[in-house]
Amino acid sequence: MSDVQGFILHAKTRPEKAEAFEALFRAYVEPSRAEPGCIEYHMLRDQQDPTLFIFYEIWQSQAHLDVHSNLPHMKQFRDQRMDYLERDFDIRAIDMLSPSSASR
Repeated sequence: MSDVQGFILHAKTRPEKAEAFEALFRAYVEPSRAEPGCIEYHMLRDQQDPTLFIFYEIWQSQAHLDVHSNLPHMKQFRDQRMDYLERDFDIRAIDMLSPSSASR
């Protein structure tokens, strides 16, 4: 059994905070991808609703995800998230059924 951890996270921002949210998290994409155990890390923005951001993340293990989640900037954001969000995160755990395309 694999310990791979994956999820899709929906972040519905307040309209006036959407651009600030995007700028903040754009800066986290490449560093997150460089973290040990990161298999996939994608930040997406809905074309029909520009206040909706979607994150697709796959981590090698729960331990790797825990390290990522407990980095100082992630903990700080978690504490301040409702300053940006209209409602709290919608997080759905997923199973990765196909191999990562990141290695192509």
